[in-house]
Formats: sequence, C-alpha cells, structure tokens
Amino acid sequence: MPPTQPGWGGAPPPGGGGWDAAPRPSGNGRRRMGTVLAATLVAALLGGGIGGGIGYWAAENDDSDDTSTTVSGTQDGQKIENPPGSVAGIADKALPSVVTIEASGDGGTGGEGAATGTGFVYDKQGHILTNNHVVAGAEGAGSLTATFSNGKTYDAEVVGQASGYDVAVIKLADTADATLTPLPLGDSDKVDVGDQTIAIGSPFGLSGTVTTGIVSAKNRPVASGDATGQQESYMNALQTDASINPGNSGGPLLDHAGNVIGINSAIRPADNGGPFGGGQGGSIGLGFAIPINQADWVAGKLIETGEPVYAIIGVSVDNSYQGKGAKVSETESAAGAPVTPGGPADEAGLEAGDVITKLDDNIIDSGPTLIAQLWSHKPGDQVEITYERGGDEQTTEVTLGEREGDQ
Repeated sequence: MPPTQPGWGGAPPPGGGGWDAAPRPSGNGRRRMGTVLAATLVAALLGGGIGGGIGYWAAENDDSDDTSTTVSGTQDGQKIENPPGSVAGIADKALPSVVTIEASGDGGTGGEGAATGTGFVYDKQGHILTNNHVVAGAEGAGSLTATFSNGKTYDAEVVGQASGYDVAVIKLADTADATLTPLPLGDSDKVDVGDQTIAIGSPFGLSGTVTTGIVSAKNRPVASGDATGQQESYMNALQTDASINPGNSGGPLLDHAGNVIGINSAIRPADNGGPFGGGQGGSIGLGFAIPINQADWVAGKLIETGEPVYAIIGVSVDNSYQGKGAKVSETESAAGAPVTPGGPADEAGLEAGDVITKLDDNIIDSGPTLIAQLWSHKPGDQVEITYERGGDEQTTEVTLGEREGDQ
C-alpha cells in the first residue's frame, strides 16, 4: 500500500513520517518545496527531517547584550536625527517592540531543550507574535521569557500554538511596567518582488540585530523543520535576501514604511556536503517569512480559542507518486478513504487517482506544495482545482472545509 498524506490539509504526521524529502529548487522553473531550516537558535544538535532530507542546524546559545546595528549617531557631540523613512529611522521606531524570547524545558519530549528566538508586540494586552518552533521547548514544565530592547525581561506563557502554520502567540505575565507599542501590520498580498525589506531579530543571541534586503520572490512553497521534534510546518512564503540566521525566527520582516509584512521563519543554509545538506554556514540570502495576512488571521484564532483552524480539502495524497502534481491515493489507508465521503473534494467530484496540478492560478507540483497553498486560505474559501483524470484535464470548484486543532 503506498504511503499517503492524510486528510489534506490534515496535519502532517509528527517527525516527518510519511513525507517525501523536500527537493531543492531546480533550474527548470518548477516551484518545488525548498529544503530549509527553521531559523531558531537551539542548544543541541538533533537528527531528523522530512524523509531524511531536511537537516537541523544547531548552534550554541551565546546570548549577548551587544547589538550589531547602530540606529543613531553623533556629530560634533550632537545626535543625528534619522529621517522617518530611512532604515535607521524605521529600526529606531521598531526595536522597542521587538523581543528576544528564551524558551527552555523538555518540549513535551522528556528531554532537556532550550531555544532563543524573536517575537514582536502584537497588541496592547501583552500578546507577542512569534513562531511555534521558538516556544515549543517550553511546553510542559518549561519556562518562557521575553526581553525588550531596554533590557527588561518578563515571564510569559503560551496562549496558543499552530504547529502546521508555525505560528504561536505568547502573553507577558505582568505588563504593569511594560511599554507595549504594537508594530503596525502591512498587507502581504500587496507586496511586490523587489520591495525593500528590513528584518529584526536575535541571530545567535545578538538581540536587536537589523538587516536589510528585498522581497526576492513570493508564493514560495516551503516546508521547514526544527530541532525540537515538532511537526513540520508548511508556508506559502515570502522569500527575502535580508540576512536571517538561527535566532531570527519569529521576528518581523518590515517593509519600507515599517509595517510588518511577514514573520521570519526559515532559511536555506549553505551546503557543506553534510548528510542533510545543511552545514554550519549562516545566511546565504535565502530567507523565508510567513506572510503577515495569514499569520494575523491565525493569531486571532489562537487568542480567541487557543486552537488553530486549518482549511482542508478532504483527500489523502499518494506520497510515492513521482510525477507532476499531487496524486489522490487510489487505495484506502490508515489515514482513511482516498476521498473523504461528504467532504469538500467529494462534493466537488474529485476521485481516487486524480492528479491535482493547479489550485487557482498556482501550479501544484507536489503534495507539500498543495498543502502550502491550501493553508494560505481560510475555511470557506472557494478555490478552483485543476486536475488530470485518465489523461484529460478538468477543473472543478471546491469550497474548503475546516479542521480545528493540531493532530
């Protein structure tokens, strides 16, 4: 029986089981899933990945009070005022709203774990938006703190986690003396390739680091993994060449006006020939961010109910299929029927063995690409599915269903 991917979009099985290795982008223009790493600084090197194809890069947690970016200067003893639209001006305004997150504990696995990442102020109630893989280590009996640029540290607790989206919301335990200025959110749907980007985070524990670049590409289907043993996440990402390294995870990606357009989440590191293609190098200009429109919607659900909600299509995908597209399984498996009876795909006329090649205008070249596209939508959205059956191309309209919670 061929391996399948359950429920689409159902949550992928933990630890990468049943998922193909994400192939590297090829030169023929096809948009395959990129082999990337979650950009979190972790304290131990763990094996694992999607089908053994995604390596986890770990580095020693060597936090420092130093920052690597100066946002103002003096001339003849006088402070130079930074123009509001300059990088220095944007950084000066944004830095007080960016925090360094320290998570430690067993991560729910029974072993010790620690991670350093980044987050930013989401609202005046003390909610901080970050990546799930940043805070996953604090599950169970772990601890969680957030440190602002003024050096003040606050205990925090997890409000909600969405491992599939790789989004989490934490809340400061006591905000009596905290200055909470939410960063303004932009519109990631209106971002253009070539637009300026500014990334803020804590790479290798260097809090308050600012780097710049551009939006290199949009709608990159990316699967990323981290060293916590958590489920892999899938994103229809913004790609940027702004330098992103371990510790940047969860930090804001800003536009030229200082609005958040994404959450920095993953990198494609240099390949040193190691078994996972990862190596020990840092940024090579291939960083990926969760679009803020998606992250904002997910965060709202987490604050409201504590649980994520995923858009689903209701099919199982044949993970052994090597052709173009995502093939609906032909036989029943432990995941259930190839097409969920009464589900969105069933009602739209999809059948076992169909090969999905497009979702709206987006090419679907693999199962992971399909899930990245699905999870960029909301339940109830209507999408056009293009598929092949018996050599003939057909289209159908599918109204996406929903699933609450991670599985």
